[in-house]
Order: sequence, then structure tokens, then C-alpha cells
Amino acid sequence: MTAPEAPMTTPEIQQEIDRTRERLGETVEELAAKADVKARARAKGAEVKAKAQGKATEMKVKAQTKATEVSGQLRQNQTVQRRWPLAAAAAGAAVIASILIWRRHKT
Repeated sequence: MTAPEAPMTTPEIQQEIDRTRERLGETVEELAAKADVKARARAKGAEVKAKAQGKATEMKVKAQTKATEVSGQLRQNQTVQRRWPLAAAAAGAAVIASILIWRRHKT
């Protein structure tokens, strides 16, 4: 058997009441926050909106980067295409010159 507890003094009782009120107030605030569906929905909506905006910005940057890469590749291909006829003409001129030189030496 345990020894009986000494009765609480008036200040101790008041302190216990104050602590109980504080805990009860915190519990009520937590329950009110959970019950406020509208506020929770607004918060979730804001979160989803922020994520979507971040994703949109990320995709925009990726698209711009890809467009820059493609543009550079197109410019490079156009440069190669412009040089191709010049190279073909030079090769043709070299072949004709070789034939003419060969004929001269033959005669």
C-alpha cells in the first residue's frame, strides 16, 4: 500500500488548473485547425500551384535550351551545305586539271 498523498494547497491547485487550461487550449486549437477544411484546401491549392509554376518554369528553361541547341545544329548544317558545292567544284576542277596535264604529257 502507498502512503496517502498530502492534500494540495490552494496555489498548487491553481497552477494545476492553469496547466490544464493551457493543454486544453492547445488541443482545441489543433482540433480547430484540423476541422478547418477550407483553410487546409486553400493551403493545399497554394502548394500545388507553386509546384506547377516551378515545373512550368523548369520545362520552359529546358525548351529554350533545346531550341538553342537545335538552332546551333541547323546553323552548322547550313554551313556544311554551303561548303559542299564549293568542295565539289574544287574536286571537279582538280580532276579536269589532272586529265589535261595527263593528256599533255602523253602527246
